[in-house]
Amino acid sequence: MISGVILAAGTGSRFGGTKQLIHLGGKPLVQHVIDASVAAGLDEIVVVLGHDAERVRGGIRLPGTARAVDNPDYRKGQATSLAAGLHAAARDSEAAVVLLADQPGVTAATIGSLVQAFVAHRRPIVRAVFRDGPGPALLSREVWDEAMRLSGDAGARTLIASHPGWVQEIEIESDAPPDVDTREDAARLGADPAGGAASE
Repeated sequence: MISGVILAAGTGSRFGGTKQLIHLGGKPLVQHVIDASVAAGLDEIVVVLGHDAERVRGGIRLPGTARAVDNPDYRKGQATSLAAGLHAAARDSEAAVVLLADQPGVTAATIGSLVQAFVAHRRPIVRAVFRDGPGPALLSREVWDEAMRLSGDAGARTLIASHPGWVQEIEIESDAPPDVDTREDAARLGADPAGGAASE
């Protein structure tokens, strides 16, 4: 079993509101990541919520393979959401693809490439590398304990930097999907920067 962990707990401080729910292409920002995970065939999807959790939960559509979990410690940094997601994953999950709610351009093909590489080679970490920088990573269960001991805003990249020998890189022949950090970022993608977002 391969899990997906979608980190969607952030406060959206740079955005000025709940960016998880801004509308892009007729659906909330985080829904794009959920749908890509479903299309990639992940066995389960764990969406980690924190800031404005009830509103985000009510604004997204979760298929039968997905569920949302709350991270009450989300204000302590992204590492707490990663830990919450891994802790909530199924006991027989072999690995988890870690995804960010504010990268709506991540594709099922990219997610699938990570899973295929893991199944073929069983490396502790598999990371997508785009033409202009790193992308999502898959963490095998053997590194989850260490991942769950990270603190602050540390995440998969910190783990990769600490253990480069664990990593298999998968080259993706495209640019990295842009992050939506600000309302200007949202506007560049054609999103409604106000739709769905409430102030902090």
